[in-house]
Amino acid sequence: MTIWLVALLLLAALAGVGHQQGAVRTASGVAGILFGVLLAGPIGRLVRPVLALVGIKNPTLSWVLAPFLVFVLIVIAFQVAGLMVHRKVDVYFKYKAGDLRLALWERLNERLGLCLGLLMGALYLILISFVIYDASYWTTQLATDDSDPKSLRLVNRLGQDLQGTGFAKVARAVDPMPEAWYQTADLVGLMYSNPLLEARLARYPGFLGLADRPEIQDLASETEMRLKHPPIKDIYDSPRTQAILSNPDLLRTLWSTLQPDLTDLPKYLATGKSPKYSAEAILGRWNFDLNAAVGIYLRAHPNTASSDMQKKKRWFVMAFSKTTLVARTDHQVTLKNAPQLKAGADAGAPAPGTQTLEGQWKNLDGKYQLSLSGGGDLAAAVDGDRMTITGEGVSMVFERED
Repeated sequence: MTIWLVALLLLAALAGVGHQQGAVRTASGVAGILFGVLLAGPIGRLVRPVLALVGIKNPTLSWVLAPFLVFVLIVIAFQVAGLMVHRKVDVYFKYKAGDLRLALWERLNERLGLCLGLLMGALYLILISFVIYDASYWTTQLATDDSDPKSLRLVNRLGQDLQGTGFAKVARAVDPMPEAWYQTADLVGLMYSNPLLEARLARYPGFLGLADRPEIQDLASETEMRLKHPPIKDIYDSPRTQAILSNPDLLRTLWSTLQPDLTDLPKYLATGKSPKYSAEAILGRWNFDLNAAVGIYLRAHPNTASSDMQKKKRWFVMAFSKTTLVARTDHQVTLKNAPQLKAGADAGAPAPGTQTLEGQWKNLDGKYQLSLSGGGDLAAAVDGDRMTITGEGVSMVFERED
C-alpha cells in the first residue's frame, strides 16, 4: 500500500541521514520535533496576528499556517543548536581525546545516529499520518471522479491506506484537532452531496441573520451549478465563493455563527426540526397567508357586502403579496415589504410604497410581543406553522416557510 511505501522511504532516508550526521545532531533533531509539536499550538496563537500584518488575512489559512511555521522554526533552531554542539564534540575527540577514543566515538556516533534517525523517521511518519488523516477526512467527502486533481486523489488514496492498515488509529491518537474540525467536514460533505439542502440551510434559525447578506445571496444564486455536482475545485474557484473566502471579517462571522450549532445543524438538515431552537416557536421565516387573513377579516365583519369584500381582497393582494417576516435568534425581528398598515386599512386601498420595519420580539409566557420601529407594539400568537399578529387596526396572518 502507498502508506507503507511512504513509511519505508521515510525511515530509510532518515536512518541514512542519522548515520551520516551522527548522534548529537540527530538527537537535537528529535528534540526539535518533540518541542515543536508541544509548542506549535500555543505559540501559533500568538503568531496569527503577525501573519495578518504581513498580508495573510484569511483566518483559515493563518489558523493552519501559524502552528506549521512555529514547528518549522523550532526544528530549525534545534538543528542549528545541535550543529554547534556537534562541532564542539567533534573538535574535542579529534584533537584532545586520542585516536582510540576517537575511533570508538565515531563508531558509537554513527550507530547511535542511525537508531535516532529511525526514531526521527517514526516521529515524522506519525506527524505525516495525522496530517493525511485530517486532510483526507475532508477530501474523501468532496471527491467526485477522475476529474479531481491528482493531488486530491493522492490524499484520498493515502487516507484510504491509513484506514486499511489500521494506522489511522495512531494518527487519531496524536491528533490535536478539535471535534469541530470533523463536524464541519461532515457538514460540508453533506451539503456537497445534497445541494438541495441549501434551501433548508437558509431557513435554519441560527443562520437567519446571515442569509440576507449580499455575499450569501450571490452564492445561493449558483445553486443550479452545484446541482450538477461539479468537482469541488470548480466550486472553490467560483468568483462568488472567492468573494466569501477573501473576506476575513465575513469568514469570522460565519464561523462564530456556525460553531455553536455544529451539533444541532445536521439534525435540522436531516429532519427539518431543530432540537436547540424548537422551544421558540416564533423563530424562522414567515410568508403572509392571504387566504387566512381574508378569513379572519370575514369573521370579524360578517355583514360586509360582496362588492366591498372583493375590494378588500384586492387590497390584501396588492398590499401584502410580498410581505414577509423574519424572527431571529438574537430577538431581532424584521417585517419586510409591508404597507402603511393603518392608512391602508382605513382607506380600503394600499398606501403607496412599502416599508421595512425593524424591531424586537419578546416571549411573554408563550405569547409574543413585537416592538417594531414605526409600527408600535403588536401581539403575536404562534400555532404550529401559523402566526397571527394583531394590533390597533392591524390583523396579519403568516405561514412558516418550509
